Amino acid sequence: MLVTMKSILNLAEARNIAVGAFNITSLEGIQAVLGAAEETGQPVILQFAPVHETIIPLSIMGPIMVMMAEHAAVPVAVHLDHGDDFKKLKQALDMGFTSIMYDGSALSFEENAAGTQIAVELAAAYGASVEGEIGAMGREEFKSVGEDGGNQASESCYTDPDQAESFTSLTGIDALACSFGTVHGLYLKKPNLDLDRISRIRDKVALPIVMHGGSGISDEDFYQCIKRGVRKINYYTYLAKAGGMYVKEKAANAGDVVFYHDVTLWGVEAMKKDVLHTIQVFSGMEQKES
Repeated sequence: MLVTMKSILNLAEARNIAVGAFNITSLEGIQAVLGAAEETGQPVILQFAPVHETIIPLSIMGPIMVMMAEHAAVPVAVHLDHGDDFKKLKQALDMGFTSIMYDGSALSFEENAAGTQIAVELAAAYGASVEGEIGAMGREEFKSVGEDGGNQASESCYTDPDQAESFTSLTGIDALACSFGTVHGLYLKKPNLDLDRISRIRDKVALPIVMHGGSGISDEDFYQCIKRGVRKINYYTYLAKAGGMYVKEKAANAGDVVFYHDVTLWGVEAMKKDVLHTIQVFSGMEQKES
């Protein structure tokens, strides 16, 4: 069933859990995510990032995401991730996306807030939710992924709690993506998370906090982030890696002939297994079972 991101995050807030937001680049990815969500009975967010248009265009993938969300047996939001172009935001909303993210984090505070206000006004006409961002989650700012031998970013990269309070008041967003030590992509060493910063932001901002760069974080760190108010966790890199590495293993042992339809089935199998574990961690199911 297709719902807004706001309604899903309200549910997550009530349950004190986080909801996985899985970037989609293929039909097999949707099958894996929705299969795991329905098996666990948990809501999920399907999201598309414009950076993945080199793999498949939004014009093709978007309508499929919306259609499959509508037919799912659990609540599903369809979200545009990291939209920095108003034309792209409107394209997603016209397709039936129930949530958009305006990413003005590379701009000045004033420009970011002004652009986010426009996104909120645009989304309101569709009854859609909006995520905004304050801080930096790029590898070029954070060296905690192991580049150049460092493990710290400058203070200016992290989300300032007072700025976060002003930003949310000015914009009227439904969720706030914050920077506290995570980055996109593969981690080359253990990330250095500023957990106390999440708590300080939540003290100032009565909104769900969004974690970008969720792949590769330990289960215990996930629990600590969720405890402090993280309600949406973006996840893609390790999901794609799980599918790819399993296909590589199966193909190596398949003999002389490999059929493409087998490759897609292997990919779904491995990705669903990864999503199942991720949902169990985010929803606290794994803690209750242990």
